[in-house]
Amino acid sequence: MYIPTIGLEIHMIAKTRTKMFCACPNNFEEGKPNANTCPICLAHPGSLPVVNEEAIRAAVRLGLALGSTVALRSHFDRKSYFYPDLPKGYQISQYDHPIVIGGSLNGIRITRVHLEEDAARSLHELPAGEKAKGEATYIDYNRAGVPLLELVTEPDVKNAEEAVAFAKELQLILRYLGISDADMEKGHMRVEANISISKEAGKYGTKVEVKNINSFRAVHDAIEFELKRQEEALEKGEKIKQETRGWNDVKKITESQRSKESAHDYRYFPDPDLPPIDLSHWDIERLKGELPELPEAKRQRLVASFGMNAAQAENLAEDIKLAQFFEEAASELAERDAEPNYQTLYNYLASDLRGLMNTKGLTLHGTNISPEHFAHLVSLVSSGKLSSRLAKDLLAKMSEKGEDPETLMKESGVRVIGSADELSGIVDEIIAKNPKAVEDYKKGKGNALQFLVGQGMAKTRGQASPDMLRELFSKKLL
Repeated sequence: MYIPTIGLEIHMIAKTRTKMFCACPNNFEEGKPNANTCPICLAHPGSLPVVNEEAIRAAVRLGLALGSTVALRSHFDRKSYFYPDLPKGYQISQYDHPIVIGGSLNGIRITRVHLEEDAARSLHELPAGEKAKGEATYIDYNRAGVPLLELVTEPDVKNAEEAVAFAKELQLILRYLGISDADMEKGHMRVEANISISKEAGKYGTKVEVKNINSFRAVHDAIEFELKRQEEALEKGEKIKQETRGWNDVKKITESQRSKESAHDYRYFPDPDLPPIDLSHWDIERLKGELPELPEAKRQRLVASFGMNAAQAENLAEDIKLAQFFEEAASELAERDAEPNYQTLYNYLASDLRGLMNTKGLTLHGTNISPEHFAHLVSLVSSGKLSSRLAKDLLAKMSEKGEDPETLMKESGVRVIGSADELSGIVDEIIAKNPKAVEDYKKGKGNALQFLVGQGMAKTRGQASPDMLRELFSKKLL
């Protein structure tokens, strides 16, 4: 039985206007290669870096959200290594004095969060419109110098599932703070896993670093594969090499890239062109008080205030805009109804409205449905003035016209038939036309009643009250 030891290193592109040490736009997704570059991020001789204060603020806010200690004094170091996408031959990073120390998330201790610049991007296929000059690797320097936050955990992660949960929660926090889009598919957030196994608790095996992990599924699969690979190797009597491996998402395997460097291989030393970061004049407590409500606090409040279960609270919390829409609509519903039905509100939001958005490829804003109008729709359903069938149709019209549901009901002549007198003849007609369903119902088959009610809803084009139909069928079929 092997005991895994897993630590994570997560790189996150900070959402700033400019790059880490120059005034170039922080837009590495720019379609034209090398458009967002200058002498500083291209490492021209004599060019001098200047620290982006916005990136420092992002690191501080992340540290405060994680319960970390913000270092009032830290500095930048030069991390020397040679690679085609590193124009200076070194990376400006932080080594022994990071800006954020300690903290925890999901019970996993955080070692540090530090600031650094990103490298450029190697391209083996050129963008559309660009002509290749023979077989070569091309370098796009739009990403060179982009501000990175790097979070390093202690080796507390027990398995692949814990690693994914940690990365997902971190992604949410970054989005709640507004400091990174953290889109893994676009490269805003990249995960590396340090993995070893041992048969003795508290004893570390030989560490292997797995890079190139760019999705939550890949995080899970890469860790699972590497744990299995190391275990099989040890069982065969082989030694695990300390190395860097890449995750091949097509083959679903890790592949050896190079031997793992140690800290001394990078020849760290303080960057002489950059003064130390001095935050002694910053009001850290004020910044802490300005943090938004974070995901876990939101989940707890959704459960306590609106009666959500854990899964529903999670569903809302993972989408900031959806959660905000729900809470605004809930506030409107509370003003309309003495006993607001938040469960119905959630159901229509998570199912019908989200389904409408997915079908039409719309955002919440693009639906033209305001929280006030949405709450009014739910209130009409809860009060029996609108059937669920008609509510679905009305929701689509609300999205097209952006109008109040009651206004649209009046314009189209939509109403709920809730009178027993109006429905009695329809019920008699359906009973006469469906003797098999009537017989099944009398034999105790529950689905038969639902079938008959469905026939009634179809006959009235969704304008009948299903509760009234159910009651009438039950009485007439005694």
